Amino acid sequence: MSNNTLWQDIKRTILRSNTAVQQLIVINIAVFLIIAVARLFFWLAGQPLGSYYYSEYLAVPSDIKSLLYHPWTIVTYMFTHGEVMHILFNMLVIYWFGKILTEFVGNRKIFPIYLLGGFSGALLFIICYQLFPVFHAALPEARAWGASASAMAIMVAAATLVPDYTMFLLFLGPVKIKWIALFTVVLDFISIPSSNAGGHIAHLGGALFGFVFIRQMQQGRDLSTGINWLVDETVNMFRPGKTMKVAHRTKEKPVKATIHKATNVPTKQDRLDSILDKIAHDGYDSLTKEEKEFLFQVSKED
Repeated sequence: MSNNTLWQDIKRTILRSNTAVQQLIVINIAVFLIIAVARLFFWLAGQPLGSYYYSEYLAVPSDIKSLLYHPWTIVTYMFTHGEVMHILFNMLVIYWFGKILTEFVGNRKIFPIYLLGGFSGALLFIICYQLFPVFHAALPEARAWGASASAMAIMVAAATLVPDYTMFLLFLGPVKIKWIALFTVVLDFISIPSSNAGGHIAHLGGALFGFVFIRQMQQGRDLSTGINWLVDETVNMFRPGKTMKVAHRTKEKPVKATIHKATNVPTKQDRLDSILDKIAHDGYDSLTKEEKEFLFQVSKED
């Protein structure tokens, strides 16, 4: 009974979080705590649980044969952290840059960028370890875990969309986020020969996806559609009472579309795309007060 109550509390915490950024942070912390508690119990029992045991089933392997036996790791790896500093840094990046991104593109782009950025990081990690001879000796054992690739995707997406957005950094003062993202990408690139080569490669894969996602969005192609559908279906499994409401909204959509077409009035999405194009070309400061207010309202609605 207590286990069911705990699970219900976890579900309510995730579903009631106001933004995708908060939900991602809650999920990552929950997984970290579960692993930490399991390691503590094994340690108290005199059988320390090293990183090998949980990485075997949660981290993504570079070896394709191992991946075929553990296909779920392509997802679980991006929510798995073994050290406090690892999760702390990743959650801070997701929080800071995720908030910026949410402000300009809304809430429903965050999960897709996180997940697809993680997939891209894992893919580049696997390809490089298969392709370059220097990694062949480590191929059977090499694994990657952590949200760093996803965090890099969010960071670079924000920097690509609003490169001149300014953050205030301790000891440095105001810095445009394009320089923060560029510094991080270059640092990862030159750090590949280090002991964490696979991690740095995965980071670059996530960063590349973040850039591609925003460029595609600016050209009218939304790469988040499929992931959003999957997330909606998964969330509805936990909220079965809202199924009728979702069906009702879907029913009304054709009527709204007909009205827009008949009256030739620009849709909210048209206006949002126009404002995002303006930001991409002239920067956020070029927006009028009305346009900034519109962006703020859209981000709240999503």
